Amino acid sequence: MNGPWDVSSDCTPDCAAHAVPRVPARVVARRGAVFAHTVRRALTDGTRLADPVRLRGHAAALLDALGIRIEGAAALCAGDGPGTLVVANHISWLDILALLAVEPVTLLAKREVGGWPVVGGLARRAGTHFIDRTNPRRLPDSVRQVTELLGSGRSVAVFPQATTWCTAEQGAFRRATFQAALDAGAPVRPVTLDYTQQGLPSTVAAFCGEDTFAGSLRRVLAARGLTIRVTAHPALTAADGDLDRRELAALAERAVRGGRPAAAEPVRRASTAAALIPSVPVPSVPAASVPAHSRLPDTPLRDTPAHV
Repeated sequence: MNGPWDVSSDCTPDCAAHAVPRVPARVVARRGAVFAHTVRRALTDGTRLADPVRLRGHAAALLDALGIRIEGAAALCAGDGPGTLVVANHISWLDILALLAVEPVTLLAKREVGGWPVVGGLARRAGTHFIDRTNPRRLPDSVRQVTELLGSGRSVAVFPQATTWCTAEQGAFRRATFQAALDAGAPVRPVTLDYTQQGLPSTVAAFCGEDTFAGSLRRVLAARGLTIRVTAHPALTAADGDLDRRELAALAERAVRGGRPAAAEPVRRASTAAALIPSVPVPSVPAASVPAHSRLPDTPLRDTPAHV
């Protein structure tokens, strides 16, 4: 552990496994070609990629190229005023694309993500704020930056587990970014990310330990019926300023890991509780409005397969 946000995970690449048989080889080859084309198109947008409409469209198109379906929340932000701190569990590099495809938000990611193939370039152009977990002296400044973003009305998405785990039930939440929400008077939206294949829980998308982007991409390209479920829980706020970051983080973690609204077991001080903003509806969201030429046929072709 090199810094205040640097965390080690027990998960390894061995955790990643297909829950159902892989797609045929020609499907993988076709997906790979469409994904590469979609990446190039997104990167040519340059700084325009940060435009919310473009960002959402590109993220959805990338998931669609990989044959991934999204189900989940229609909105992540809680409303007017300060921005919303969106806090989600962390399983895969696909988490970033899933959140952006649902609602473009400013991402807070570890510095290393900026060097990841494909995702790193997209994250930089999308306006991601990178943090250095190896330097404890940078922590207050990072919290201040998030506070300023939220105070300006911009919503920020973070992964408080600080590293990836193969399922949503693992990994404790770090508390630092919750202080930014308190300082800005911003609501916190807990979000659970789950991966399934044909309705069965799946770890195929997990990007853990010494895994490589190439290895992870090969698994994803070969995954049959992969779906990312994005569940937005009721937003949390400090009712009268007495809720501290420890309690706020505990409430959010319970919601994310239990897949239930945090109101189920509120953590209270003598006279304080978490105020809940009504949950957003959770309709099924298709993998997006993507140009027709980027879509893959529903019928299988054949099979090949292919470190924020």
